[in-house]
Amino acid sequence: MKVLARTFLLAGLLALALSQGAYARDLDQDEALRLRREGVIQPLEQLMRPAMERYPQATLLEAELEEEDDVLVYEIELLTQQGQVRELELDARDGRILKDEEDD
Repeated sequence: MKVLARTFLLAGLLALALSQGAYARDLDQDEALRLRREGVIQPLEQLMRPAMERYPQATLLEAELEEEDDVLVYEIELLTQQGQVRELELDARDGRILKDEEDD
């Protein structure tokens, strides 16, 4: 019984530690518009250029503006010409590609 209780305790502590590592918050359209008007972030259309150069003729499937650990990022999903779905994160201030990986 003690082993089972200890296992649950360790699993709970691990889950808590992992949840504290990365914080992400979705921003709604009103907040995104305000940040654009204030010049804090760039328009998504403008920041998509490097991603579309990397994946010519890709189709945009989804785009979200998020705040991750105090950094504003556009998280986008692209369907490439080869039929692969790519998930990219773009810095919403300058368009740098922060992450580019195949989406499962």
